[in-house]
Amino acid sequence: MGVNSGSGHGSLGRLPSYLFRPYRGNEDHGAMAAVRRGCAGRDGIDARSVVEGVPTAAEIAEASAKLDDPSENQVLVEHNGDIVGYVTIRWWQERDGPWLYLHRGYLLPEHRCAGIGSDMVNWAESRIRRLVQQHGTARTAVFGANAMVSEEDSTELLLEIGYRRVFSLVELELADLRRLPEHNGQLPVGIRVGAVDPPSYHAAWKTVVDSYANVAFTEKWTFESFLATADPTCWRAAWDEDRMAGVALCSIRRHDPTVGEVEELSVRAESRRLGLGRALLLDGLRSLREHGAETARLYTGTANPHRSYDLYESVGFRRQNEYVRYRKPIDV
Repeated sequence: MGVNSGSGHGSLGRLPSYLFRPYRGNEDHGAMAAVRRGCAGRDGIDARSVVEGVPTAAEIAEASAKLDDPSENQVLVEHNGDIVGYVTIRWWQERDGPWLYLHRGYLLPEHRCAGIGSDMVNWAESRIRRLVQQHGTARTAVFGANAMVSEEDSTELLLEIGYRRVFSLVELELADLRRLPEHNGQLPVGIRVGAVDPPSYHAAWKTVVDSYANVAFTEKWTFESFLATADPTCWRAAWDEDRMAGVALCSIRRHDPTVGEVEELSVRAESRRLGLGRALLLDGLRSLREHGAETARLYTGTANPHRSYDLYESVGFRRQNEYVRYRKPIDV
């Protein structure tokens, strides 16, 4: 059975010692985690990254459980009985309309440059074409793929087969939360900063969603999905009288409580340039520190029009890695 026939699983004709097979659940998580560890050195992976680090078997289990039909949309590559790579497919509709079908593959370095990486992409694209036909999304669907700047092998492969870079994210770290600068600015009269209580959750969600209203390449975010992952312990918000003007959604990393994350920092358009962003950020970082975090991470678009990069650097964040997002038209 060829890689693009039937279910897409089976031995590869030109490399018979390799086998593509479906994901089988718990029995695979340890081997998949070993693949990620084995890729880390060659690909320059930052183990503490909040974008894409080196996941444990438990984290891979959590991610797999969130997939739609993981045994069909996650395939493993075996070589002489050992798992040496895997590919995962996810999809969603973005705020500006397109349906993005993202595939992400990992292959141990010693098995690269033999055509296996290309076969993994071929399997993913073939599976995505079938999904697009099932979903009826052909008019707006596109292939998506991710690679860090440090992932030279993946970058070269994607560019060779027609993917183009559409945008990138940069991850930043504040290495020592004990050394936070003071907030020296005076907030305008009528504005206060404080914690976010349950009655304000919808306002916090709406503040973030509205800040992305005109931004392309961003996933739709429902209030239900916001609530499903809500961890308000370190959230901070700014109110202008009784209206929420901005929000900093900060959280402690579940699998490493020494690391805090600034998941979102959003200020409404009419309240920008008043010092709210800096006040919210510093208040959120202090809250992370009070709850045990020693360092903080965040990521932002490299083309962010609101110059948030400058704000983050001004309080001590420094660049770690760049994560590039690639796309290619789907020929269904």
